[in-house]
Amino acid sequence: MVSALRAAGCVFAEDEARLLTEAAPSPADRAELVARRVAGEPLEHVLGWAEFCGRRVGVGPGVFVPRRRTELLVRLGVDRVRPGDTAVELCCGAAAVATALAAGVPGLAVHAVDVDPAAVTWARRNLAPFGGHAYTGDLDAPLPAALRGRVALVVANAPYVPTGALATMPVEAREHEPAVALDGGGDGLDVQRRVAAAAPRWLAPGGALLIETSARQAPDTAAAVRAAGLVARIESAEDLDATAVLGLR
Repeated sequence: MVSALRAAGCVFAEDEARLLTEAAPSPADRAELVARRVAGEPLEHVLGWAEFCGRRVGVGPGVFVPRRRTELLVRLGVDRVRPGDTAVELCCGAAAVATALAAGVPGLAVHAVDVDPAAVTWARRNLAPFGGHAYTGDLDAPLPAALRGRVALVVANAPYVPTGALATMPVEAREHEPAVALDGGGDGLDVQRRVAAAAPRWLAPGGALLIETSARQAPDTAAAVRAAGLVARIESAEDLDATAVLGLR
């Protein structure tokens, strides 16, 4: 297994072999999983989960794989909410952020939205243990109207890769993750601007918006948040190589 994985370019072949062995109950099953991995499928899709904030978040083929840098949204978010509050994750994918927030703040009500039905299927599975809700639709459109003006935190890892840069992404992302989860338009900020514009109608007074972005794009993301009427500041974490913009109502 290790030799086959290493030959396919897997840098951490020994670790991957151990995980695949744990995931497969029989030699035939292990062979199938190794074949999928050698063919280029993301390890997380093969295993059926991705590690995020110390938890296993369920994912599957065709679904965006949560990155470790997105843990910054959770770090910042848990300080903005308390039990009984409501948090919303837009562009949620498998709802990794909403799930981690619910795990970190018992009693937090969580709602998540994604335009991709396949992603929402996984989001519902991940949120089920916490009583969370996931909806299929465009940004905030499917959220219950009763949440307007009552949300303590809106978080979004909206796609922010410029369309022209998609071809430079790793093959695993280009071939196995949905373009809608990656493509942020001409400058990469098309969806971020829509998220920023939507957030104020849901946020309670003192509520916060958190948007993942890149260090290069952060000033423009912050400008979009300010244009929506929120007070914006840029946050970063060197250990995660992560950047986010915090907007306060």
